[in-house]
Amino acid sequence: MTDADKPSLPRRFRKRWLWALALVLVVLAINAPGVFALGYKLWGGPRVAALPLTPPFKFGDRLLVIAPHPDDESLCCAGAIQQAEQAGAQVYIVWMTSGDGFEFDAILLNREPRPDANDLLALGKQRMQEARKAAQILRIPPQHLYFLGFPDGGLMPVFLQHYLEPYRSRYTGKTAVPYAGTVLPGAAFTGANLEKALSRVIAAVKPTVVLAPSPSEGNRDHAASGLAALRVLGKQGQADTLRFYMVHGGLEWPLPKGLHPSLPLTLPARGKGLPWNRTDLSSTEVQLKAEAIRAHHSQMLVLGRFMNAFVRTNELYSPEAVVETPNP
Repeated sequence: MTDADKPSLPRRFRKRWLWALALVLVVLAINAPGVFALGYKLWGGPRVAALPLTPPFKFGDRLLVIAPHPDDESLCCAGAIQQAEQAGAQVYIVWMTSGDGFEFDAILLNREPRPDANDLLALGKQRMQEARKAAQILRIPPQHLYFLGFPDGGLMPVFLQHYLEPYRSRYTGKTAVPYAGTVLPGAAFTGANLEKALSRVIAAVKPTVVLAPSPSEGNRDHAASGLAALRVLGKQGQADTLRFYMVHGGLEWPLPKGLHPSLPLTLPARGKGLPWNRTDLSSTEVQLKAEAIRAHHSQMLVLGRFMNAFVRTNELYSPEAVVETPNP
């Protein structure tokens, strides 16, 4: 072999560097979730820790959780529910819809590429049953559970545009509450009936604390639920009982996705400017929250990583619905 046939030193070194780089990339890929989670904790932890604590529940309190869909009660508030019970408070939940508009979920559950209205109504019934199971895990009596059965994906038009004229669900084709065991079975999908049903629940519960979705949420059903709560409780002079949460708080929030029970739940982008309070959860409370979330089996099939991202060391609540802007 002549000198010309021998590989040059730079060429040999180049191969070694390429192998070393490949090894580093493999290590990073394997450990990226852990590294990302650690960075997220170091970045978000101090900001959350600096928040004031949510006012504690008292003996005799009556907590009402307003959930737009079955699963929201566990995602937002399972920790607060447990702490209310431990303080001697009574806990109630009202679900605004039965979650019957999630077509992709119905496709997976029924293995039908084109789910029809009956498939979606069956999904609504299944999700109502999953909500009851989650409530049982959280030790809430069955008689403390209320379903309104209004249209999934239709609360905002019902609230804003169909106060008297019935709205037709784009998913089930129904114009009235189709489910038994609801507050107003057979009631037309109108804003007036939505207020009537929610008012009836509030009159029965007589809540001292109400947890409702923020009107600033990215999901229209959530925003409409918050607006409906403000209207009904405002008419009754009880708006001061409201505390607001977020589930759809901005693109990709909360991060990282998946189960990270030792990480804090950081501030949502859509809640920027709102005064937030934190509710710290014990490890036992975190564990039971995870169990309640898993009870929503139909949703975990599709949104498991998103839902598990709410299993954190804290929950977040704001006493304000929207950011106040100064007068010009």
